[in-house]
Amino acid sequence: HTIEYVMLAGINDSDEDARRLAKWLKGVPSKINLIPFNSFNSSEYRPPTTERVLKFQSYLIEQNFSAFIRQNRATDILGACGQLAASVTLDPIKTPA
Repeated sequence: HTIEYVMLAGINDSDEDARRLAKWLKGVPSKINLIPFNSFNSSEYRPPTTERVLKFQSYLIEQNFSAFIRQNRATDILGACGQLAASVTLDPIKTPA
């Protein structure tokens, strides 16, 4: 199984979150891709620090999981990690009177 785990700073990147993930996947042969969130201006979420991601990965590896850190790509179009965003302003819909 391949698990894609998007990491959000302060939401799901703690040591406890790593322990919980390992517990959920115990006995399930898994490759875990850790994906730091790709931040953009209108998002309230932020990516975890590199140190935090490495610590999370280290714990999973200690628990005998294959854990990899996916690099953000397509950040210039807000497309990394499957997070697509538009940077256009739409006019409100006008209904006839």
